[in-house]
Amino acid sequence: MLRNKADIRTLLFMAFTTGLIFFQWSLPEANPWLVVLGCLMAISITTLAHNHNHVQTWSSPFLNKLHDYWLTLLYGYPTFAWIPTHNMNHHVYTNREPDNTATYKVGEGNNLFTLLIYPTFSGKVQQRPNFDYMRGLFHKDRARWVHGMIQITLLLSLYAVTFWLDWKKALLYVFIPHQVGLNMVLIFNYIQHVHTDEFSDINHSRNFVSPLMNWFLFNNGYHTVHHLQPLKHWSTAKAAHQAIAHKMDPALNEPSILWYFARVYFLGILVPSFRTQPMRTQASRLEAQEAIKAGRPVPAGRTSADFGRGMAAQAL
Repeated sequence: MLRNKADIRTLLFMAFTTGLIFFQWSLPEANPWLVVLGCLMAISITTLAHNHNHVQTWSSPFLNKLHDYWLTLLYGYPTFAWIPTHNMNHHVYTNREPDNTATYKVGEGNNLFTLLIYPTFSGKVQQRPNFDYMRGLFHKDRARWVHGMIQITLLLSLYAVTFWLDWKKALLYVFIPHQVGLNMVLIFNYIQHVHTDEFSDINHSRNFVSPLMNWFLFNNGYHTVHHLQPLKHWSTAKAAHQAIAHKMDPALNEPSILWYFARVYFLGILVPSFRTQPMRTQASRLEAQEAIKAGRPVPAGRTSADFGRGMAAQAL
């Protein structure tokens, strides 16, 4: 009853993560390596929640609801929250106003400070749309409201029961992995859009094309095609990316996410050429917005060929 056979891997990842939690709970003492593994699996689970939100995993509505509940418990947040903040906002505006998750709202730079404060900022501003969405469902679609409330109740019950049983185990095996996953999905959004050209049809996203990372994160590194075709199954993303990669600015196709983090946020502190550059300055962004309002063509943004790989010092 899976809509796509590739989601067998989705189920295996979810089953493994669930089993890992129970196995760790059965141990007399915490194993640090298993705790790290649990946090890594939590990161992968966030991509599964994202994928299920765009393309439902099952052909059966009932099984999809059960899948929502299972994901909520593994993900650490109600899965319905993707709809108002991601589908109805981020995918509509893609880092442009009024995208609540627009990267430049924490500053025009792309450095370790902006990276670290972005999850807190982004997580905070997304709470109001979630509340408004649920309030709207209460009046317009009571069945979906009940479905969302069940997710909230299940998650709160999970925390209540696990912390009552053993607060240390609950912290290590449930709460901390949840927080790692939730914060990392916000960081992924940041690095995939910061210093890109939000007004471009093709250069609005940064891609991470490492095969290993994309196996673990279910092709979520291919972000441009996801914005162009959000209803396509994750298993098709690599081929879709390869078909249009030649149209993208080369600087937006990163071979390694680990090297990107090391180069931009650590080595870039001392070596300016390792930093990214903004494809649109604040002035250019405002100019583009005015052009759209006036019905004029949007002026082109910067390219890596024009300015090199480094970011101008004044943009920090």
